[in-house]
Formats: sequence, structure tokens, C-alpha cells
Amino acid sequence: MPTANDALIHDMLDSIDATFNSGTLTIRTGTAPGAGSAATGTVLATLTLPTDAFNAAATRQKTITASFQDTSADATGTAGHWRLVNSGGTRVLEGSVGVGTGELQLSTLSIIAGGTVTVTAFTLGFSTTA
Repeated sequence: MPTANDALIHDMLDSIDATFNSGTLTIRTGTAPGAGSAATGTVLATLTLPTDAFNAAATRQKTITASFQDTSADATGTAGHWRLVNSGGTRVLEGSVGVGTGELQLSTLSIIAGGTVTVTAFTLGFSTTA
């Protein structure tokens, strides 16, 4: 597998802004099926990202500018993974959900329909190996 320096990694991560700002983030039950596969799991929460969702890349990571909320969760269940789709529906990222761990961090994994779901942290990145 090739390696890349920090400047290239930051450029790649910063290209996420143009692709996923204003995109749709869903929090779902179960295990992520893989970004190339059809979405699986029950949709627990749906959030539309703002046009300035991410900070500039630093230390091989991209983070959100502020916490996001869905003030009326779609269903009741336990969060298992997240899926981010661009506004055109043609680009997909997905990953793990946790409380204090995972790329996407929530205030709780137990989601109740109609309740508030808060994304407290969202980090995309590459390993620190150059």
C-alpha cells in the first residue's frame, strides 16, 4: 500500500467539503455493509449537514465544525453505524458509531423515536503512518 505525506492527506481530506457539505448523514442499526453496498439497518436518525460542516484538515484528520442534532429521531433502536451520502446521492462514506469512540460519536447509542439525537464528534482521517 502506498504512503503519502501530510500535505497530500490534508488536500484529500479537504476535498470532502465539496463532496459532502449539505449531504445526508443517517445513523442506522446493525453493522455497516460497506460503502459500495446498498444501505442496511433501520434508519434511526437523519441529519442534513450544513454547507460548512467540516473544519480544515489537520494532523491527518477532518472534524466537524460543531455538534449536529436531529430533533426528531426516525425510529427506536441501538445505533450501529453511520452512512454519509452526498447531496446527489452518488458518493458514500460509512463507519462506526460510539459514545466516546468511533468516527461518529453520539451522546447515547440508545435512540428513541421522536427524541433528540446529538452528534458530539465526527472525525474522518488516515493513519499517522507516513
